[in-house]
Amino acid sequence: MEKFLKIFKRNQIIIGMIHLKALPGTPGYKNNNNEILETALMEAQLYKKAGIDALAIENMHDVPYIKNEVGHEISAMMTLIGSQIKQTTQLPCGIQVLSSANRAALAVAKAANLDFIRAEGFVFGHLADEGYIDSCAGDLLRYRKQIDAEEIAVFTDIKKKHSSHALTSDISLEETAKTAEYFRSDGLIITGTSTGEEANIEEVKTVKKACKIPVIVGSGVTLKNLETYLPIADALIVGSWFKEDGHWKNALNYDKIARFMEEAKRIRLK
Repeated sequence: MEKFLKIFKRNQIIIGMIHLKALPGTPGYKNNNNEILETALMEAQLYKKAGIDALAIENMHDVPYIKNEVGHEISAMMTLIGSQIKQTTQLPCGIQVLSSANRAALAVAKAANLDFIRAEGFVFGHLADEGYIDSCAGDLLRYRKQIDAEEIAVFTDIKKKHSSHALTSDISLEETAKTAEYFRSDGLIITGTSTGEEANIEEVKTVKKACKIPVIVGSGVTLKNLETYLPIADALIVGSWFKEDGHWKNALNYDKIARFMEEAKRIRLK
């Protein structure tokens, strides 16, 4: 919890997602680097104007994803974008590099002066749509040590969305969470089964009770269920609901973000 509070200063944090347009070398890329950067900076400013607490950057449009490693062209572009967003907003900011390119995310965060990463496959292997993702805690935290990046928090998905967990079906979410905590996770991310799907509130409560590190809801948060999640979780990651029609591919809707943050403020003051 100490690292979390050093970054965010308190709990009940709202983290707004910036889904970057398709980056160089990926099937959807349109040779539009300036547009990619300008759109990301515009979204960051919209979020800040609406009162968001923190930001997270993700290469969501780079479908289909590859696992574990990405090209230098991806890391370089995300470093440039992350650095400028951090400098212009001065908000806590993190990054996820899809899919499960967690070492790359740490390198980007170190170079861009970001505060946290979101890591997939931290403990226990699972079968994702990109293929088998092995656990990475040992290698990842050693790499963080090697590049002198221990100030960067590693928030870790457990029982990750878009994945099959048949191999670990005899291991409960609670036990998975305890293992991630034991393996030095800085925060646990709980999601629904896919992007935009709600996390099970009873699972959030169970993990919160079982572990002493921060618990973060990572999908399916809306204005309608905000009052359910916010009093329990230490942070909420919100992407799809902030977009037009609630779809992650669409443009950000400033009014939705502002209403959401006003409601979050009301709940915190109760």
